[in-house]
Amino acid sequence: RGGKRSPDVMTVRGKPSAKPAAATPDAASAPAAAPYSRERKQRLAAGRAMREKLARSAHANPPDARRDALALLEESNRGRLDRLVPIRYGRMLHSPFAFMRGAVAVMAHDLGHLPDSGIVTQLCGDCHLNNFGGYASPERELLFGINDFDETLPGPFEWDLKRLAASFVIAARDQGIPARDCIAPAQAVAKSYRTRMLEYAQANVLELWYAKVDVKALVRISRSAETRKRREKMLCDAGRRNSAMAPGKIAKDRKGNLRFVDQPPLIYHPLGREDFRAEVGRFWKHYVESLPEERRKLLDHFRLQDVAAKVVGVGSVGTRCAIALLTADDGEALVLQFKEARASVYEPFAGKSRYHNHGLRVVVGQRLLQSQSDIFLGFSRVESLKADFYVRQLRDMKVALGFERMSAGEFVEYAEACGWVLARAHARSGDPCVIAGYLGKSDTFDRAIAKFAQAYAMRNATDYACLQAAVKAGRIKAE
Repeated sequence: RGGKRSPDVMTVRGKPSAKPAAATPDAASAPAAAPYSRERKQRLAAGRAMREKLARSAHANPPDARRDALALLEESNRGRLDRLVPIRYGRMLHSPFAFMRGAVAVMAHDLGHLPDSGIVTQLCGDCHLNNFGGYASPERELLFGINDFDETLPGPFEWDLKRLAASFVIAARDQGIPARDCIAPAQAVAKSYRTRMLEYAQANVLELWYAKVDVKALVRISRSAETRKRREKMLCDAGRRNSAMAPGKIAKDRKGNLRFVDQPPLIYHPLGREDFRAEVGRFWKHYVESLPEERRKLLDHFRLQDVAAKVVGVGSVGTRCAIALLTADDGEALVLQFKEARASVYEPFAGKSRYHNHGLRVVVGQRLLQSQSDIFLGFSRVESLKADFYVRQLRDMKVALGFERMSAGEFVEYAEACGWVLARAHARSGDPCVIAGYLGKSDTFDRAIAKFAQAYAMRNATDYACLQAAVKAGRIKAE
């Protein structure tokens, strides 16, 4: 593949060619179209020229099967807390989709060894349907978008799209959707991405930057009355959910201070660490310094009450994560999450991050890909552990649609919504004209992505069966 690419390169250049036909944007949801300038025509042509490097139909090709998925998983355990690794495997055993969530390092390896388009944008990295959902803007508006950025890094735009499309096929299979219907959402996500990118290629720069998708759009696109009613209730419930609704219980100690209640091994207070309080103090100081001045002023109204370790997610199990409880003078509670940020699993294939702190890498990636981000989003480091962290609110108006009750038609609707916001994120952080020029107006790319997703779902099922067999044979311990 000619070596690693520079992480700073966000676009490509190519030779001008014929002008493409302009797409008609949806006035209700897309930024206003701007006439194609000479420069835009050149960037569209540059994207079309990249088809000579990799044909759109070539994206259907699955990765080489000659690799050991379990060995890649074991390698990804390096640096994790050993006592929590069995919990990671236990959660991955829940289903093939849960396995995919935990096996992002395996798919990064697979994608990294495929020919790529050469068109680079900021990646989400762990782009699957459960990492999309609702979240609160600083103005308390409920937005819809990507909400996980642990693996974010500049890379070929199609890596995100391939992982997202594959996740829809795997999730649909898990829910017993007939095989003939499982490929439809994968093709829908690619088509939605492509058509929205054509719209964003015509948008004015500032209108594109300000573009956002609110969660009410998920209600508007619902084709059935039952789905609309269920999603409207979900939005109503989300408005009452904030970071103070911490997992488990919060109790008072003998001195009257609020503390998290231990629920080992998932929530617990570290023992035998005399320097823990001083370490938290240094961590907190560096975190506050990473925030804008007005956010620091806001945090001055809160006092840190308690910090506890917490096991989260599937792929994150074994990394160092904690929750912090803060209170204001009037008793108002605020719960923040400290999450370890390790090197992105894409670094061996896309190049090392340009940032000295992986928490900063996550923060920058999140701000690039989201239209608006958490007001408490920041980063810090624990020097004694040589570990980087990012900080955010816990469960602040978070909405997860969940696919457990989705019909085949609802899978397609949700795929269209996810493709839409992924296109917006990539257009904002990359060059929408180059990507749109490469994708074109036909469904060639859509069908190729759908075929890839179907093939990868079968590969994932094989890897999942290997994990099951390894646990049964005692080679891997799972809890």
